[in-house]
Amino acid sequence: AQQLLDDFWERMDAYDETRNFPAVKGPSYLGVHLRFGTVSIRHLVSLAIQRQLAGSTGATTWLSELCWRDFYFQILANFPQVATGAFKPEYNAIAWASGARAQQLFNAWCQGATGYPLVDAAMLQLNQTGYMHNRLRMVAGSFLVKHLGLDWRWGERYFAAHLNDFDQSANNGGWQWVSSSGCDAQPYFRIFNPVTQSEKFDAQGKFIKRYLPQLAGLGPKSIHAPWTAKPLELQAAGISLGQTYPLPVVDHASARADTLRRYAVVKKATHESADTAQ
Repeated sequence: AQQLLDDFWERMDAYDETRNFPAVKGPSYLGVHLRFGTVSIRHLVSLAIQRQLAGSTGATTWLSELCWRDFYFQILANFPQVATGAFKPEYNAIAWASGARAQQLFNAWCQGATGYPLVDAAMLQLNQTGYMHNRLRMVAGSFLVKHLGLDWRWGERYFAAHLNDFDQSANNGGWQWVSSSGCDAQPYFRIFNPVTQSEKFDAQGKFIKRYLPQLAGLGPKSIHAPWTAKPLELQAAGISLGQTYPLPVVDHASARADTLRRYAVVKKATHESADTAQ
């Protein structure tokens, strides 16, 4: 923990600029030590404030992330119902996908075989190392809920079983954030596009290539969406879609429309509550 902290101390000022790029050494990597108590959260906060007072925007951003952890502790302590259901009760009415097809989609997500490279690379990082970059936790989580239409609690359980830094309150808070059912979560109509997220945060595909070496021969545009590559490019890269790398399990536009329909029950409940209050 001390070695990681010493290393991060030298990088802290750039944290706000580097933390979202999984191929860059941006995070502190102290999550597992916070989870097991081998580093003091009070010590980290005092260091962040020290650098913040010196004008470090990176330290300010990192401090806000430490505050999020404490915030989720408070939510779980004061609203224990979040351990089994949504913080916002109306979100419990959502009809999530079920049956054999839902299980098939879930298995593809778990195995890093959705056909969306950034999502798959994120899941492979988790499966192989017990760690997942924070930006990718949002991308992979959002994909499970708002592309595959699966209950966020499925993803919460999978992360609980595989993350070395698993903490119930933080894990629950993160999953309820991506599913829009939590306190101060993203709005339900905000649906991450996994391709644009990939283009923005892994522009050269360096992270993708690390965990999906079979895609290394693709150019910096096609690697984010291999199904858009021309046949000659795929052939030159030694890729056979559906064999060496899967085709997308869902279409982004169709999945987005399905999600908005699925979440319509929340919008209806919100309007009815407002009408009753008036």
